[in-house]
Amino acid sequence: MKHGTVKNSQGFSLIELLIVMVILGLLAGLVGPRLFKHADTAKQKDAAVQIGMFEEALDLYRLEHHKYPSTEEGLAAIKPYLKKDLPMDPWGNPFHYKSPGDNDREYEIVCYGADNAPGGEGINEDIVSWKSLGKSGE
Repeated sequence: MKHGTVKNSQGFSLIELLIVMVILGLLAGLVGPRLFKHADTAKQKDAAVQIGMFEEALDLYRLEHHKYPSTEEGLAAIKPYLKKDLPMDPWGNPFHYKSPGDNDREYEIVCYGADNAPGGEGINEDIVSWKSLGKSGE
């Protein structure tokens, strides 16, 4: 057997591991915020879809009862017309229902966004049944 100067290398050196960790940290710093931005937008779209589902159930309720539920009856009145239990908004808060709604609307369904307070911009923007998401209203 010949003894040479070839060195057997096993594993990674500390410098190599540090370089990999720096690269992963940079990727997380650049990609992470973009992913969270899309998650917030997805929650807003989910709330708008849920409001649309409530509107369909409200129309079925109106066909049978010849009126929309009162504010006091709330969205609980349409529970029999939903396939599942009455959902909370994507942030875990209840949707708000009012009948009659503002501006001569028969009803109004509102999700107050991430802050669960009226008004707001971005992820705190109110999502309401009578306007499209991201628009200032009719």
